[in-house]
Amino acid sequence: MEKQKADKLIVKYSSKIYGFAVKKAFSYDEAEELSGEMLKEVYLSMLSAGDIVNVEGYIWRICEHVYAKYVNQIKMKGGVSLDGMDGYEPSFYDEYDLGEAEEEIKKLRKEIGFLSSSRREIVYSFYYEGKSIAQIAKEKALPAGTVKWHLNKARNDLKEGFTMERKIGSLGLSPVKALGFSHNGRPGKNGGPEYYLSDKINLNIVYSVYEEPKTVAEIAEDLGMTPVYLEDKINLLAANGFLVETKGNRYTTYVKFSPKQWSLEAEHNNVLMQYKVAKILAEKYVPKVRAAVEKLKDTDVYIPGGNRELLEAAAIFYAIDSKCALPVEKDLSKHRIKTLDGADYFVSVETETKILDPDFKSDDEISKYKSQDFWCCGEMTRDSEKYPCLYSWSCDTRFDSRKGAWENNLNSDYESLYEIITGAITESKATAEKFKRLRDRGYLSKDGKVNIMIVKKSWDEFANLIPKPDESLLKEFANYALEQAMVMARQYPPQIQDRVIVDVMHFAIGSTVAMMVLDILYESKVFRPLTTAEKIAANLLMFSDRLPE
Repeated sequence: MEKQKADKLIVKYSSKIYGFAVKKAFSYDEAEELSGEMLKEVYLSMLSAGDIVNVEGYIWRICEHVYAKYVNQIKMKGGVSLDGMDGYEPSFYDEYDLGEAEEEIKKLRKEIGFLSSSRREIVYSFYYEGKSIAQIAKEKALPAGTVKWHLNKARNDLKEGFTMERKIGSLGLSPVKALGFSHNGRPGKNGGPEYYLSDKINLNIVYSVYEEPKTVAEIAEDLGMTPVYLEDKINLLAANGFLVETKGNRYTTYVKFSPKQWSLEAEHNNVLMQYKVAKILAEKYVPKVRAAVEKLKDTDVYIPGGNRELLEAAAIFYAIDSKCALPVEKDLSKHRIKTLDGADYFVSVETETKILDPDFKSDDEISKYKSQDFWCCGEMTRDSEKYPCLYSWSCDTRFDSRKGAWENNLNSDYESLYEIITGAITESKATAEKFKRLRDRGYLSKDGKVNIMIVKKSWDEFANLIPKPDESLLKEFANYALEQAMVMARQYPPQIQDRVIVDVMHFAIGSTVAMMVLDILYESKVFRPLTTAEKIAANLLMFSDRLPE
């Protein structure tokens, strides 16, 4: 008989043969051993046989032969079969007979897919490959009793799964979609978190454990897929920190997703609080920062166009974003996701949110703002192993005209500028690509002049030059922020709430407030409006031991 035909017949009759063994054995363990021996003998006989006229009769004759040997070897020791009956009639097959129903066979195979990987492998070895308990135990380096236990548990799980109605979870019917990814920290060699989460299945695996921890089987059911397909993806996400194992072989995640529901009024109240803080900082803190920047002599700085307000604005943004952190004592180390490619960051995913109060309107002093007005790529720093004296600080916002955000902010840009400043390179065919890159970014003008601000000091010297605000101001701001933080945190699952509180407390006086302060300074004409050329250099500082001539 052809192997392909024999394989199909073994699959068709495996459940019937197991039913026969269950009725004749003394225990479930012996039934497993007996059915395995029967499957083995039947399969080998069919492979060596020619055409078989009566397949069913042929199979049962072999099973009776195996059973007769079993009686001679084992049953003489005494005992009672599982059902207390000595005889066997074909009618007993009906309890286990899948018949010709292809759908039921598919369902059984699917249920095998829901077994754990180790149990699934044992089931396949025993029922599909016809290996004995002893052989499987040797291959898996397990006691024979453990293999029998796995087979017994697998059979019970399959019975339960076969009779239950598996329902596709919500993510299987309506998978979550990412509208955007962001991170706070150091990206890896493969870039940001989108390298892992732009895969829709990976994203939905992580989202499935966001509200409550789940096992592999529960994740699979939520996505309407089998664990067989998902296990490699789950292992990849766990190895790279996007999934974290908890009690009971369950997984959770510290990736922060947008809340399912959002209140415009709550968001408005938070921004209103920030604007209140911004006005206080513009009045009481900005003058101190400007006074500190005045200590930098003209020989210490290079400013395209000579507008020192551009330098002051960058220093003010840095000061508010970095020096005004509110006191909050919460350890967020477990929220940091560390990947195998070297990333170490907090991860956020923007998803669709239902607005609870779409008709909310306000007519106060911040109603003129839109949420995108406060977009900020985040504080970016770059250094150089090639030139240790080099460092850069920047924030991309609506105040500048730079494109590409953090991915387009390359260390090599500053190295190329330094080489131009020091005369290490000049424009030629060999350096044409570097010069074109800098001109495309706007960092170099058409006539070869450097078009970003450069400070002839180290980054640490500059940072130490900028004062902190008074402690009394920070305490006042902390009281404003904590109330808003608690309100915002309730919109997130428990494992994310600490991070939300810290984020709100930190960003209560962060880039959003920094942008508000600059708005106040430009609108009140303390600073004159930025020109097109100045927008390239806005909120960007390079630190070097040399300045352009």
